[in-house]
Amino acid sequence: MGVRVGQRVGLGVDLGIGEAVAEGVGVVGAVSVGAGVRGVVERVDGVVPEGAEVREYRRLKGLLEDYGHTMPAGSRERLEAEVAGLEAVGAAYRERVTVRVRLDNGLVLEGVDEGVFVVDVGNGAS
Repeated sequence: MGVRVGQRVGLGVDLGIGEAVAEGVGVVGAVSVGAGVRGVVERVDGVVPEGAEVREYRRLKGLLEDYGHTMPAGSRERLEAEVAGLEAVGAAYRERVTVRVRLDNGLVLEGVDEGVFVVDVGNGAS
């Protein structure tokens, strides 16, 4: 998704946080934050810089997806082999970007995958 620091986001899914424990009783339930709760991105972690190999992977993969069906078999197979050779680089780049988000209700979510958030366009913020 590519969120930025200061950007408004909303939870796109219900997020289970943990168990609710009452003193002397034990576990009495679960704590969750519901989808739709909004907040502000305070920090973006885990961003893998896009190096030359990642750019090459994206370029070749795009070529294969867009024009592979029109290529001669030999050329397509060579391109597929090149893409396969760079697949690990591409996967590492896509693997995980985590964020710290301060929700409007005061809760702070730390180290949460950016994929669980949606950009909040309802308030006009970008």
